[in-house]
Amino acid sequence: MRLGFSTNSIGDIAPLDTLPILRDLGYRSLAITPDRHLLDPLSSGIAAETGRWRAALEEHGMACVVETGARHLLDPFVKHEPTLVSPHRADRDRRTDFLLRVVDLAAALGSPVVSLWSGAARDAADEKTLWERLASGLEPVLERAAARGIVLGFEPEPGMFIDTLARQAILRERLGCPDHFRLTVDLGHLECMGERPLPALLVARAAEIVNVHVDDMLACRHEHLPLGMGDVDFSPLLAALKAGRYSGGLHIELPRQSHRWLETARASADYLRACSLS
Repeated sequence: MRLGFSTNSIGDIAPLDTLPILRDLGYRSLAITPDRHLLDPLSSGIAAETGRWRAALEEHGMACVVETGARHLLDPFVKHEPTLVSPHRADRDRRTDFLLRVVDLAAALGSPVVSLWSGAARDAADEKTLWERLASGLEPVLERAAARGIVLGFEPEPGMFIDTLARQAILRERLGCPDHFRLTVDLGHLECMGERPLPALLVARAAEIVNVHVDDMLACRHEHLPLGMGDVDFSPLLAALKAGRYSGGLHIELPRQSHRWLETARASADYLRACSLS
């Protein structure tokens, strides 16, 4: 497993400038969230910026995954909207178009994984309709990912239509269990949603896990906390990931700590090493 950090947890410095610092702290993977200030796939200068990033990642020995959780990239006023389950087809199509662009971006960066989620249900549509919206929006993204050699890591997110490992498994079955549709796991989310027993669940789904987010969290409260400040018992979870032969990044995701990103990066690296990360 590789120690990793998320760009959404970096503030007050150009993310590209953090690569040598993170490398010296022992980080070997980066979870990149395209946003208005960073690899915006809707911008006219995306090709040149992508080239700079790919060169820098290679220079500093960093692997990467690409995330799609920018809060206000598509809508400056409503967090995370529009989504794949938004009420209006035109809005859902905007999200699908964004995801297609991100898949292309990941291929250009040399990233093997794009992480994504469902979005929250904002209207009174029944479950059948919401499942249909989600599957319909994902179909072209699955096709593009297969064509580009990209794996989609779908993340259950508290408060969203797909919020647990069990519902992610149902979605995968509905899509026909494509090999390139797998799982992003947020260890804090598992605690928040009360998924038990956590180590056994990780071992059972190990073959599907392609991306891991690391943050602490309190049960039933969706707030990313510094490691050691919540209810997550990390040692057995890391052991379960090892037992399942997960070899990807453990990406620290603490966006509310972005103003103190360097302190967070140091403390998180030390904390995970103390939990027997190797």
